[in-house]
Amino acid sequence: MSCVLIVEDDPGLLRALSINLRVRGYEVQAVGDGTSALVRAGRVLPEVVVLDLGLPDMDGVEVIRGLRGWCNAPIIVLSARDAQADKVGALDAGADDYVTKPFGMDELLARIRAALRRAAPAPDEPVVVTASFTVDLAAGRVTARGGEVRLTPTEWHLLEVLARNVGKLVDRRRLLREVWGPAYETETNYLRVYLAQLRRKLEPDPSRPRHLLTEPGLGYRLEP
Repeated sequence: MSCVLIVEDDPGLLRALSINLRVRGYEVQAVGDGTSALVRAGRVLPEVVVLDLGLPDMDGVEVIRGLRGWCNAPIIVLSARDAQADKVGALDAGADDYVTKPFGMDELLARIRAALRRAAPAPDEPVVVTASFTVDLAAGRVTARGGEVRLTPTEWHLLEVLARNVGKLVDRRRLLREVWGPAYETETNYLRVYLAQLRRKLEPDPSRPRHLLTEPGLGYRLEP
């Protein structure tokens, strides 16, 4: 049974989240402020933290930084703040995902399941399997529909970065820095072009991608 720590100062939402998670078999720890969150996390060692940014005693970003000093559990932020700067700030502080209020319960549950999958120990030489293609990071090859897919070196490098962070948002600046170098951190058109090429080669329907996903204004995510 996975333990989820919910940090939310709205009593109604805190109760609704707790009920929905318990019904689905999760152990739930629920608190309403940042100080309690840090204390409770140290006691119960949660597998996932669901965190509101707007807390009464401190900003949620401070809680993220406090947890990240010792805790590796995935942190899913819930917030009514939808400005890009708020999202980037939370992710840079160490959050793994960001869900904007209002949100659907099914979406949040899916994000929690994905966070738990990502937190599971990975093999030393991972093979990332999606419903449409397989990325063998050790061999440096991609297969789809029963055969190997030929990628250019740049396409492979871009896909490799996403595959090594499967399920996680990888921000645009990081992708540009790792694939093209620090001098290209503002060249976002490169990402649009190469992601379009990868989708044409790997997605069953490139116009409606299932795996190589764009998070508008933030970055990209590879979903299995």
